[in-house]
Amino acid sequence: MAEMGKGVTAGKLAINVQKRLTRAQEKVMQKLGKADETRDVAFEEMVSNFNKQMIEGSKLQKDMKAYLLAVKTMHDASRRLQDCLAEMYEPDWFGKEEMDALTEEMIEKEMDNNLEDTDTLWLDYHQNITDKSLNTLDSYLTQFPDIKTRIAKRDRKMVDFDSARHHFSSLQKGKKKDEAKIAKAEEELGKAQKIFEELNVELQDELPVLFDNRVGVYVNTFQGLAGHQEKFHKEMGKLNQNLNDIMTKLEEQREIKKGGSEAATTEESAKSEEANHSEAASPPPKSAVTNGSDGDLPPGFIYKVKAVHEYAATDGDELELKVGDSVLVLAFENPDEQDDGWLLGVQETHWLQNKDISIKGVFPENFTQKV
Repeated sequence: MAEMGKGVTAGKLAINVQKRLTRAQEKVMQKLGKADETRDVAFEEMVSNFNKQMIEGSKLQKDMKAYLLAVKTMHDASRRLQDCLAEMYEPDWFGKEEMDALTEEMIEKEMDNNLEDTDTLWLDYHQNITDKSLNTLDSYLTQFPDIKTRIAKRDRKMVDFDSARHHFSSLQKGKKKDEAKIAKAEEELGKAQKIFEELNVELQDELPVLFDNRVGVYVNTFQGLAGHQEKFHKEMGKLNQNLNDIMTKLEEQREIKKGGSEAATTEESAKSEEANHSEAASPPPKSAVTNGSDGDLPPGFIYKVKAVHEYAATDGDELELKVGDSVLVLAFENPDEQDDGWLLGVQETHWLQNKDISIKGVFPENFTQKV
């Protein structure tokens, strides 16, 4: 014979099997209408509220975890974006000689501090929501499994009570009364009733309190979440403003450098025009780059540039560029038509082959490098 499990005897096992069989028979009789069933409408409503409350709490917990995961994902994405910006922000973008080294160092320091503060803010935001909102929900939901188990036990004990009640009643109504059996049945009925009523009273006291507590839990959860969101976005707004100020300084440096370059170009052009004032038919000023004899240069030639980035023309008057293309920059016939940051030119290969500037076009200056 197989050995019984630890703590389980053959007698206990037989009693448990008998209880399950008796409960099953009682439920069948109740469903067939051959036995009455103890009903408590108020308690059934409490159980319905409990199940609804447990489902809603579990859903809120699940959505809160999903929200925290999204916060972490957003934090990681923000960190990668900020790291990308930090890597791209190179001190020599605009030339070390032209930039104020002290200002440049200050901007880099501000950038590092801004990125560090942003990272800390995300971490604090995630941790605060976890501590104040998610942990509150977790603690709240730990009550439900035990109460759910006790409700199920109460239902089983109610079936046992009904079964004992029906058994006692049937013995009393029998033609041949066995007083010993009736006494034993009455004793079993008393025990079953006591166990059922104890569980029933406990749950009737606890379930309404638990149901009312849900309001306080929801208030604390969402008040905490709203407060942390408000603080986070307020502080993040300050950091975003700092970042915007840094970018403004960067743009100002670019404008200063650009203004200095344009002033130097204007001064050089003025000197050239003054030197050639008496020669109306003389060719436009040439760059310092040697590019063959005068006959090899197109009318209006200023200097030559090389494309360092590809540029796809988006309009009919634009010039398409590929990395490495050499372009001969030409003077605008009407200087007022020139937009800031744009040059007019013709591909050098086309000019050398065709001596034609009819397909000249404009292109962004910052996509090229002067040679």
